[in-house]
Amino acid sequence: MALKATIYKAAVNVADLDRQQFLETSLTLARHPSETQERMMLRLLAWIIHADERLQFTRGLCADDEPEIWLRNDHMGIELWVELGLPDERRLRKAVNQSSEVVLFTYNDRAAQVWWQQNQDKLRQYKNLAIWYINDEQLAKVSKLADRTMSLQATLQEGIIWLSDEHHNLELQLTPWQQAS
Repeated sequence: MALKATIYKAAVNVADLDRQQFLETSLTLARHPSETQERMMLRLLAWIIHADERLQFTRGLCADDEPEIWLRNDHMGIELWVELGLPDERRLRKAVNQSSEVVLFTYNDRAAQVWWQQNQDKLRQYKNLAIWYINDEQLAKVSKLADRTMSLQATLQEGIIWLSDEHHNLELQLTPWQQAS
């Protein structure tokens, strides 16, 4: 019998002072059986960083032709394509050709560094691609916030993310590997 996804509920309050975006919403995350808790929480963090009423989680690991998160316009065009991990350059090429903006969140200290060394020359040609790196220590802290029912508050300002729940207060700063121009 196939394993089913585990459902997580998150009540999220976002104050993005840089974009003047203030949002309070309830999100449902389906954690695929092959997905780690860290990766699921990075998905949630990526959503928080780009918070918008139209921003949606996709079928993710279950769909090769969709990003993890996307923001579609009224004509079903993709305005924002969000990827996680260390994707193949061809996948990112497809994303930059289909979307106005592509953001990749990389993680896993050793593997990410090797991946970046191997791919950075090719990826620098994509002007609408931004790449962010979160180290293992910060990702482990974010992962500690995971609960089947979460209530999170996030404040974003000048590249710093303050994330908290009832018991934890985190200050996060992702490393920019490539900025979109």
